[in-house]
Formats: sequence, C-alpha cells, structure tokens
Amino acid sequence: MSKTTIDSSRRKYLQTSAKMMGFILFFSEVDIAWGAKILGVRIWPAEDYTRITLESDKALPITQQLLTNPDRLVVDVQGMELNSTLKDLVAKVKPNDPYVSQIRVGQFQPGMVRLVFDLKEPVKPQLFTLDPIAEYQYRMVLDLYPATPPDPLMELVKRSARKESALDKANEEVDLIAQFATKKEKEAPKAPVAQAIPDVKEPPAKAKYQRLITIAIDAGHGGEDPGAIGTMGSKEKHVVLSIAKRLRDKIDSDPYMRPFLTRDGDYFVPLHTRVQKARRVQADLFVSIHADAFIEPRAKGASVFALSQMGASSTTARWMANKENASDLIGGINIKTQDKQVANLLLDMSTTAQIKDSLQVGTSILKQISGFAPLHKGQVEQASFAVLKAPDIPSILVETAFISNPQEEARLNDDAYQDRIAEAIMRGIKDYFSKNPPVARRANA
Repeated sequence: MSKTTIDSSRRKYLQTSAKMMGFILFFSEVDIAWGAKILGVRIWPAEDYTRITLESDKALPITQQLLTNPDRLVVDVQGMELNSTLKDLVAKVKPNDPYVSQIRVGQFQPGMVRLVFDLKEPVKPQLFTLDPIAEYQYRMVLDLYPATPPDPLMELVKRSARKESALDKANEEVDLIAQFATKKEKEAPKAPVAQAIPDVKEPPAKAKYQRLITIAIDAGHGGEDPGAIGTMGSKEKHVVLSIAKRLRDKIDSDPYMRPFLTRDGDYFVPLHTRVQKARRVQADLFVSIHADAFIEPRAKGASVFALSQMGASSTTARWMANKENASDLIGGINIKTQDKQVANLLLDMSTTAQIKDSLQVGTSILKQISGFAPLHKGQVEQASFAVLKAPDIPSILVETAFISNPQEEARLNDDAYQDRIAEAIMRGIKDYFSKNPPVARRANA
C-alpha cells in the first residue's frame, strides 16, 4: 500500500472520528436537561423591569434572539417537551405589565420548546441561569429592561413640583419679611437703654427648611426573594412593603419632605441597585425596612442597625447582616452584568461621617419605637450590611419585629401596628432633621 493511500485513509478515519466526537458532545450537552421537569413558572412585572423565571429540576440550555417590527424576544429551551406547566406561563401575563403584551409557547421541534415574548416597547434582555439555593432548584431567569430607562430623579421632581413651589414661595415671603424688618430697624430711633427689649419671634415654621428633604424608603426583599416566613405563612416581603408604603404616605403629607421607594411592588431589587437608586435621587436619608427572623421563636423586639467598618457590634448583628446580604443570591442577580467596579466602590467609600449620622438618626427612631413596642436591643447595633453602604447618605436598617415569633407575626399583620411603626419611624426622622438640617443644594435637587 502506498504512502499516499495510507495518509488518505488516516485522514478519513480522523474526520469520521471528529464527527462522531462532535455528535457525542452535542448530545451530551442536550442530555444535561433532557427530560427536565418544569417545577414552576413566575412573572414579576415592574416599571424597573419585568422578570420571567422558569424553575426546573435540571439546568436548561437556552438561547435567545431579539427581533423588531414588531418587537419580540424569542427564547429556545433545549432538552424538553411542552407541558401544562409551561403553558401556564401564557396566562400569567398581566395587562399592566409595562413590557410584555403576551407570551406564546410551542414545541418548535422535538426536544426544543420555543417561547415568544411579544413586547410593548424595545427592551434590553438579560438571560441567565441560577444554581439551586434555599428552596429553589435550577432557575432560568429572563430580565426585560427598558431600552431607555426612566430617570428616577426627574420622576421624583415631577411628583413633588407643587410642594417645591410652595416651599420656594414660603422662603421668598420670609426673605421679604426679613428685609422689611431690617429696613425698619435702620430707620427707627435707638431705644433708651432702660427700655425693655421685646421678645424676638422665631421665623414661621414653614421657613424651617430651604429645600425638600428626600427620604429613600427601602422595602427589603421582593419577587423571587420572599425574605423570612412566619409560622402562619406571612412573608417578610409583603409585610415590609406595606409598612414602607405607610411611611411613604406620611412623608408625602409633610410639606418639607418627599419620599422615594426603591421598590413599590412585588419584585426583586439587587442590594447594590437599592443603594444606587438612593444616590441617583440624591437622598438625604436611606431607611431599609425588614421583619426579623431567628431560629428560636422566642426571640422578639425591634432593632435598628447602622453600618460598621470595624466588624459587627454583636454576634446577632453579624448573623443578621450575613442573612440579609444573602438576599442577592436568593433573589437572583446576573453576575456577568453586575457592575463590580461600582460594587467595590461602595464597599470602600463608606465614611466615618455617614456612620456617625446614621447612628444619630437610628437612635432617634429607636427611641420612638420604644414608646409602644419591645426592643431586641436598647441601642443601635452595627454590622456590615451591604444595603447600608452609600458613602454619602446616612443609612439605617429597621427590623420592625421578629416575624418568626408567632405573637409578633400577628402584630406585623395588624394595620394598627404597621401604622404605629411607620409613625415612629417618621417621628424619629423629623426629630433627627430638626437637629441636623440638610445642606443646601442646587435648584430642583
């Protein structure tokens, strides 16, 4: 046999082997999810973004393509057949979803299901998978962000425009009064030394602040992250959102303050995004609201936490910080797109001044809560909570009660108790700013 014939046979053998190896590898990848069982489908619509989650007992190989005219997103899920659980996704789309008008599901080809999302406007999709954690198995997560995200500061300014105008008018009136009083004082003859000096009245209360004070209210957890769950099934994410909205309404009714919610519905917001939101609206204070949980149901009482640069003030504080900081893993963040530079910046820039102010406002709020509710600790505790790491905003975390305690869980679900907690936080905030007026800023800031 000639050398040419041998080389030709060898090439054919190698080519055939390579094809067979590729064939085997292809089916090995598909086999990862072949026969995967869909355990649940969920949709979390919000103005920030809409999240779609497919939970399965195996990892799902997925691909996506974005189409226009009309706008739609096509997602192919390999290694599975269409079933009733997947079909349920169609009915879960809500009319008020900002980005999804409808979902179509079908068996595109054997072993591949196609999902088509008809969109209301252009979006920037983020598709990623999550490994099992807590009560969840494998999750395929699809986040639909608006192509042109709204500016939260501009939205806040629009909502508070009437209040800003009233405050500006009040400040102008006070300035006129001051000018008139100064003019009269110069024109008037000097009073005899023996004459009694009249009491000087303080300026009208409406001139107390030169601008509106912005309070960022952060309802913990949300969406895929339920937070702590009580013995009666109460979910922390629902309880704290209700309290946050009560606090929002109280702040909104004050002529010198305006509220900003980091989330106003049942959806997940990553911890660093909550901090970024507060900074984008130039908040004067960040208040994160939670409902505690512990392994012992006897644990009770409210707590207030501030950031620590030197380690936790107690073992409990460290345990609480670690538990709350795990929210990102449970709620589900896209690690590939997370801005690590910004996250690291927030870790390193926290200042001593911020912590000092946080301790002061935390003490004011804790004092108000102690008037009607038991405290877990009588002073503000400190630990490395990720959500408190805005370097330029006093930030506190209020654990309103232990939802793991049956008696306190019942109180947390009581409208009157929720209102008292919100009122106590509000009074603490007002007490703090009465002693620490906010610094001046540019107009409409």
